[in-house]
Amino acid sequence: MLHSNLPEPDILKTVLEPLLEDFQYWFTRSRALLENQEIPFLGNEKQANLLERVLQAHQEVNTVRTLLNVTEGQVGVETPMLMTWHQLVAECWQVSMRLRSEKSA
Repeated sequence: MLHSNLPEPDILKTVLEPLLEDFQYWFTRSRALLENQEIPFLGNEKQANLLERVLQAHQEVNTVRTLLNVTEGQVGVETPMLMTWHQLVAECWQVSMRLRSEKSA
């Protein structure tokens, strides 16, 4: 739960750090899947494109985490960027679920 009496940088770190950790976790898992599994329903080109987008987003998250730490919470992320990352994670979840479903069938 957020504390309304926290200074603004502390509120930002309290909310943003766990969110960035989640993105980092899911992008790491997605990267492993896309690098180590052949995903027939995607095809090579689409799989490579998805991997490229995951690698880019992962680097962006790492950069924001570094900036957040270096500036002691003085840096934020605009909502459209967070939504882009969230949509990419959701896309990767869908690929993973479909792959799992097709392998078990």
